[in-house]
Amino acid sequence: MKKNLIVTAIAALAASFAGAANAQSSVTLYGLIDAGFTYVNNVPATDGSDSIKGSSFQMKGGNVQMSRWGVRGAEDLGGGMKAIFTLENGFDVTNGTSIGGSGFGRQAFVGLSTNAGTVTLGRQTDSVTDYLGPLSATGTWGGTYFAHPSNLDNLNGDDFRENNSIKFQSANYAGFSFSGLYGFSNVGNFAANRAYSIGAGYANAGLKLGLAYMQGNGVGGNARGAITDFVFLNNDDNQVATDVRQRTFGAGASYSIGAATFGALWTQTRLDRNSSDGSVITNNYEVNGRYALTPALSLGAAYTYSRYRDSFSSDAAVHAHQFGVQTDYALSKRTDIYAEGVVQIASGGDEGVYPAAGINAVPTSTSSRQVVVSTGIRHRF
Repeated sequence: MKKNLIVTAIAALAASFAGAANAQSSVTLYGLIDAGFTYVNNVPATDGSDSIKGSSFQMKGGNVQMSRWGVRGAEDLGGGMKAIFTLENGFDVTNGTSIGGSGFGRQAFVGLSTNAGTVTLGRQTDSVTDYLGPLSATGTWGGTYFAHPSNLDNLNGDDFRENNSIKFQSANYAGFSFSGLYGFSNVGNFAANRAYSIGAGYANAGLKLGLAYMQGNGVGGNARGAITDFVFLNNDDNQVATDVRQRTFGAGASYSIGAATFGALWTQTRLDRNSSDGSVITNNYEVNGRYALTPALSLGAAYTYSRYRDSFSSDAAVHAHQFGVQTDYALSKRTDIYAEGVVQIASGGDEGVYPAAGINAVPTSTSSRQVVVSTGIRHRF
């Protein structure tokens, strides 16, 4: 009898320790699936000829946000410190394939969180995406097609992430926060395809402010480096340019009052290649707004003016005007349906990649104009 009581007491004590250990850590499975139908005009014919204009009707995934699934976890280490991790994979819901060619191409990092801030190591977003993206239409409600021409500033974080990076994100100090990131080249030449960024923001009541800077050296020139998924087409021969120095910086603000939110921001991206190819400078000026007609129904609109100029051509600068509107209806907290349209009108430049209009994530237009109309459903879990 006494032996049974001892065994029972030990079992109860072990169970209590196990429960306490489980209570101190957590792992969450999460994701998002976005699919719908998209119409695009002025796309090249199937033979690739720019002289033949066609229209495309497609079922597409990621019309507003790229589909993804992931796991994130945290373990309480005591004293306000936690061990954290995130693994996130992007995929095309229309055919089930992974996007980016890697198992966790969207995010993969591990780190420590304290009351002062968080330090993480792995594949992550930079400060431009973190601080300027939330002030733009593409980084919030507008999504994929609302990105600035060519998406060189990468505000939605879909074009590239920084590999081999260590990142510090501060805690919120009375509305103020800041971050810094450094991505290693992982080769003998320390500067070959490395990246770094800094950013800061302020939030108080309905006001949000942000500014950030990102630089990538030798982008694409080292397959093991910090930025390996950046793509920029050479204007002369439509070949992908590598070993590029990219510098993106900007500032923005948004303000929410009642059911309305308004935002404005500016970004500049400079791409410097070798001496014979010269450099490219793109400035984007965006204003956006969103209004909730009801708790379920919202309307959004955005306008971006972009000016593109290269030093390897005598052609005039390219000017692009992009207009976008969207309506979204929430069927529940996790599921919504949407309809949106984006128009881009370009002028100036030569007959290469520019001045053809080019709305993000669709084939470059065969003329100086392009229209995208999309509708679909999005579910979060």
